[in-house]
Amino acid sequence: MDTLDRVVKPKTKRAKRFLEKREPKLNENIKNAMLIKGGNANATVTKVLKDVVNYYNCHFFDILRKNITRPFEDQTSLEFFSKKSDCSLFMFGSHNKKRPNNLVIGRMYDYHVLDMIELGIENFVSLKDIKNSKCPEGTKPMLIFAGDDFDVTEDYRRLKSLLIDFFRGPTVSNIRLAGLEYVLHFTALNGKIYFRSYKLLLKKSGCRTPRIELEEMGPSLDLVLRRTHLASDDLYKLSMKMPKALKPKKKKNISHDTFGTTYGRIHMQKQDLSKLQTRKMKGLKKRPAERITEDHEKKSKRIKKN
Repeated sequence: MDTLDRVVKPKTKRAKRFLEKREPKLNENIKNAMLIKGGNANATVTKVLKDVVNYYNCHFFDILRKNITRPFEDQTSLEFFSKKSDCSLFMFGSHNKKRPNNLVIGRMYDYHVLDMIELGIENFVSLKDIKNSKCPEGTKPMLIFAGDDFDVTEDYRRLKSLLIDFFRGPTVSNIRLAGLEYVLHFTALNGKIYFRSYKLLLKKSGCRTPRIELEEMGPSLDLVLRRTHLASDDLYKLSMKMPKALKPKKKKNISHDTFGTTYGRIHMQKQDLSKLQTRKMKGLKKRPAERITEDHEKKSKRIKKN
């Protein structure tokens, strides 16, 4: 049995708090990511990993020392590091003759590899090469995906989901307009993925809504999709399963139409419409002959009952 798989009983309060943080929760913690530098990574791959560490809004656990591992052939070392550092996302950089400037992005489920996608870096411009003003570190970005492949092709759909997991950062309840200043733009075109990052500038427009301009901030990446390791549909659905406590309760007798209008159904007891008070009008008054017949019918009903 692996040392990490054994049941560990805490001996101190600090160890007990540490184990409680790793227990399953209804609302999970912010996803951590580990960045691993391969044994033969070159300067380009190292700069990409450092730019990700320095700027992007995710909690990172750096493993930038050289690790001779091949994620698509042996995943045990990735799963070991994931369990040791409590990370559910990873980025692995390597370089060799067959696959130059290689970048592997993946995620875990229950400390086992769920999805893993290999990307090739064709063109790279670092943060330092673009001499523009930068956003403060830790700024939550806005993610934009352009291209039909992100909605049609299964590999690109999983890549879109993986990139959202990697760069979306913590969940926030309130957003202020001045805090929307960082844009990550992903474009899928002609078999390539163009990754650009911009700083959002709010200019005066003469009205209440400001005029928006985008200024390239860096880094800039041109990527090519290489190999993929995707989870099966059953495992993917299991990883996306929501606990019953978080599912919204269904409201009975309420429906919505295509325009968003809410309709409600009310259940009432059966009413006697003969006793319903209506507007008094001359045309609705009963004639003397009608009153005599009604009184005669009521008397006959009483006699039958007796």
